[in-house]
Amino acid sequence: MCKMAVILLALLSLICTTTLAQEEEERPLDIYCGDMTCYEVLGLVREEATKRDIQRSYRKLAGKWHPDMFRTPEEKAEAELKFMQIATAYETLKEDESRADYDYMLDNPEEMWRNYYRYYRRRVGPKVDVRLVLAFTISMISACQYYFSWSNYNEAIKYFASIPKYRIQANEIAKAEGLKTKDKKSDRGKSKEEIKEEEENLIRKIIMEKMDIRGAFAKPDWKDVLWVQLVILPYTIFIYLRWYGNWVWRFWVKREEYTREEHLYLIRKQMGVSTGKFNMMEEDEIEEMLEQELWIPENYKVYKEDKELEQRAKMADSGRMKQYRRYMKNHGGDRMTFDDS
Repeated sequence: MCKMAVILLALLSLICTTTLAQEEEERPLDIYCGDMTCYEVLGLVREEATKRDIQRSYRKLAGKWHPDMFRTPEEKAEAELKFMQIATAYETLKEDESRADYDYMLDNPEEMWRNYYRYYRRRVGPKVDVRLVLAFTISMISACQYYFSWSNYNEAIKYFASIPKYRIQANEIAKAEGLKTKDKKSDRGKSKEEIKEEEENLIRKIIMEKMDIRGAFAKPDWKDVLWVQLVILPYTIFIYLRWYGNWVWRFWVKREEYTREEHLYLIRKQMGVSTGKFNMMEEDEIEEMLEQELWIPENYKVYKEDKELEQRAKMADSGRMKQYRRYMKNHGGDRMTFDDS
């Protein structure tokens, strides 16, 4: 009995599906121009209608059925519905792409969901060119990138200008180059605030000119902007492929010895850091890495383990870690408390 019921339900579902498909084939979907085709609304034959015919028919019918041409409310309401239908037909057929979607619907009414998707994609989807959106987005990212780079650079200059060591060095450079003298005649008529501001500006200027700030706080370069990077991307790829081919030829095929530059590159790759971050390291630390031959994976592994042990020892000797151990010893790890003493 269960099997018979399942078979009957399957047959009933098949009959209903076939009936719906036949109905869809007999009439177009209830979208676009409703029960009539858009060609019928404009009084045209699909196979013979040209763009000029569509425009001419629309102007003629729009002038005839414009609501302002009628007086009574009933006539105006009827004319308004007819006018909207004419406008919809024209909007559907005036462009080649939308007309192609509509013709596809007329030829394939059984593909109901696909036709609905095309219809609402065109009605609800964005009208702006995707290329313009992409160009605007890249421009905004580039502007923000350049602005924040300058902000970081100014913050770095401000920070170094506040450190006594760098202030003393900047003053010595200013005196050596004759930018700062003890002549008080030039300071006449100036307030203490103005004199202090001039001194601060001089220190900042010397730090900007003399200090080599690298990494994320380096001085912004227009070549690092996203727009420029995208424009020169083919050239960048070419340079990388040429460099990689030269590396393979020199060190894989000809078996040449690595120079200092290649050693530093291999060490940086072992560490997994960016070029900017690697350049921010102290020169003494870099020389230590070269002496220990850290471009060799085994040597770097030992070096990394030693650094981790050293870091753990520092943490163990720090006051915060000692305080934490005392707390865990007195209160235990399974107790929650709000006592900060």
